[in-house]
Amino acid sequence: MNEDVVKKWILKAENDLKTGKDEQASSNPATDMVCFHMQQCVEKYLKAFLILYGREISKTHNITFLVRQCMEIDEAFGNLPEDDLDSLTDYAVEVRYPDDFYMPSFSEAGKAIEIAEFAKRFVREKLGFEGVSKAMNNKEETG
Repeated sequence: MNEDVVKKWILKAENDLKTGKDEQASSNPATDMVCFHMQQCVEKYLKAFLILYGREISKTHNITFLVRQCMEIDEAFGNLPEDDLDSLTDYAVEVRYPDDFYMPSFSEAGKAIEIAEFAKRFVREKLGFEGVSKAMNNKEETG
């Protein structure tokens, strides 16, 4: 597995997290975009984990589906708060288009940030991050 690819997914996830948090801190934040970027952050972190372990990445925004794929590698992913994570899935598409207009509240956007921060810490711990190399060494030892 290409360590650089995993690092790029993580960089993109971090950019989503930063964008959403910066927007939330602005006056009159676009809460729909905050929530969208939090969903994207979690999705990309989960996909980075799957890529590290050589899994094919599905073109999906469904967080629960991705967590279940991660559980096939590490059962500890089952300890993630499924309801909270699943709530992010709706932000992938529904808040982006006016068809099913929905504007999350400020507190809902704040909750989305909390969920994304929690997922980030969890996945980074599983990756062994200070770089991907520790996770790569662990994979080789157990695989």
